[in-house]
Amino acid sequence: MDRPQRYGMVIRLRPERREEYLRLHSAVWPAVEQTMRDANMRNFTIFLHGDLLFGYYEYIGDDHEADQARIAADPETRRWWTFTDPCQESLMPAGSGQWWAPMQEVWHMD
Repeated sequence: MDRPQRYGMVIRLRPERREEYLRLHSAVWPAVEQTMRDANMRNFTIFLHGDLLFGYYEYIGDDHEADQARIAADPETRRWWTFTDPCQESLMPAGSGQWWAPMQEVWHMD
C-alpha cells in the first residue's frame, strides 16, 4: 500500500463518565496499544469537543476488516473495553454492529 488509508469516527462521551474516560486515556495500556500497532494502525488520535469524541487513525495494512477483527478478538483489548465502553454512548442505530460511528472523509491536504 503506497499511502495509509485514513479513518475518522465519532461517539458520544457520557458526561457523568468524562473524568473516568480521560483518566483511562491518560495511560492507555501498552498491550492495547501494541495490538493496534500489530493490526497496522498508526497515528491513532482521539479528540474531544463538548461531549463528542472524534477518533482518527491511519491504516497501513492490506486487510482492514481482518485486522479490526484481530483487535476485537484480543483478550486484553476486550478487557480494556469493559472500562471504556460504559463511558461512551454510540451514535449508531442499535443492532448495526458498530460502536463508533464512521465518518466520511470530505477533504484532505498532504
